[in-house]
Amino acid sequence: MKTSRTIFRGGGAEYRPGTTESTQAEHENLYVREGRAIQRASGALLIAEAIPGTQYNEIVEVHLSSGEIKTGQAIDISDEITVIQVFGGVGEVDLKGARIRCKGETLKLPVSMDLLGRVLNGMGKPIDGGAAIIPEAYFDINGEAINPAARQPPAEFIETGISAIDGLNVLVRGQKLPIFSAAGLPHNRIAAQILRQAAVKGSGEKFAIVFGSVGISYDDAAYFIDNLRETGALERAVAFINTASDPVIERISTPRLALTAAEYLAWTRDMHVLVVLTDMTNYCEALRELSSMREEIPSRRGYPGYMYTDLATIYERAGRVSGREGSVTIMPILTMPDDDITHPIPDLTGYITEGQIVLSRNLERKSVYPPIDVFLSLSRMMKEGIGEGKTREDHNNVFMQLYAAYAEGTYLREISTIIGAEALGDRDRLYLDSADRMELRFIAQGEDEKRTVEETLGIAWKLFSALPEEDLKLIEEHLISRYHPDRTGEEADS
Repeated sequence: MKTSRTIFRGGGAEYRPGTTESTQAEHENLYVREGRAIQRASGALLIAEAIPGTQYNEIVEVHLSSGEIKTGQAIDISDEITVIQVFGGVGEVDLKGARIRCKGETLKLPVSMDLLGRVLNGMGKPIDGGAAIIPEAYFDINGEAINPAARQPPAEFIETGISAIDGLNVLVRGQKLPIFSAAGLPHNRIAAQILRQAAVKGSGEKFAIVFGSVGISYDDAAYFIDNLRETGALERAVAFINTASDPVIERISTPRLALTAAEYLAWTRDMHVLVVLTDMTNYCEALRELSSMREEIPSRRGYPGYMYTDLATIYERAGRVSGREGSVTIMPILTMPDDDITHPIPDLTGYITEGQIVLSRNLERKSVYPPIDVFLSLSRMMKEGIGEGKTREDHNNVFMQLYAAYAEGTYLREISTIIGAEALGDRDRLYLDSADRMELRFIAQGEDEKRTVEETLGIAWKLFSALPEEDLKLIEEHLISRYHPDRTGEEADS
């Protein structure tokens, strides 16, 4: 290397989790390695000669000859070169006049309860006009892996207020349950509704929302923030906003910042935290773009071969931990390119997560909101989150009977397109009508309509009242006696 030296830097120390004022002085004598000999620049990447002692993901400062200072991150280290990923990118770079200063630390988020109610950018800086966050600690945005022996299985119901989710694809604490959407479908409206309405059952439970937008349009970002402010939900939420006009590299840090805030609220403050991330397709596109800059050998459809591992480092931060009251639940939203559920992004996401909620273009054409495809959607942890003491004793039976009735009705709908509805028998026409009622009365609901799980189950029982009681074979008799409108005297579905 042409120039390499170690220089002493005093002050500017970072708090670590658990650091007290008395130990803060121990971190004040930090060493900064400084190097020159930048070989070339490529978009957001600087390729320099090797800087001894540099660690992966270490934060660096790039001092340009113009006097401008850029922050970056070491993303590739070898005996020959050090590759720096610059936040915000670099334009014209004087390779001879620039120098790199390695700070000996990773990117950290200042955390405290002041985060609630705040809007920050993809680097964790406030953009809402408020004061800077007064930190209790600084947390590494890459987090720490949860000890598998300390993990508890996801359990306990989270009420979203949306019947198609709460009734058929239940979200439980500690789960990772993505929403698979496509261009033109109302995933943003659904996400905003979940952000407004989500809550945990029971009294005294502390609940918070963390929202992370990745590469979305400015209008969409404004929609989410205005929605949270107008409904008062922002008071229990923290939002990280990265728009399409922001640097691509910030799309890599945004979901990690969001999850770091969630982990602080969950593990330090014993809160139940729901993290909504949209759009993870933009995150994967950023991965592909940066991989191309680094001239890596591409895998499926040009995406890097490590995309599965990278996504896992994000999604696996969800969970519940023994001895901790809080939990982190993740709902990532992604748009499937060309409506292809076998595309690498939804395909790999499905392997990591515990189910998926899939939006239907056919239901959207029928003006059904939310257009959730019941048959393609699945929550693998549903049975752990429902039942007596969690939702209601009849939930599992109602869930199975609804699926069975709707499946038969949709099958008869396909048959009727061939032979005509007039050729169907009386019982078949009854089930054909029940499929329409299922879509219009159970799946469909208002964008501002929040249904409790009891109201959702009540709608299901009214749908059952239009079917022959002897066909309700998946529901136990004592539950029919207790909840069926014909037995309870409630108004039946017409």
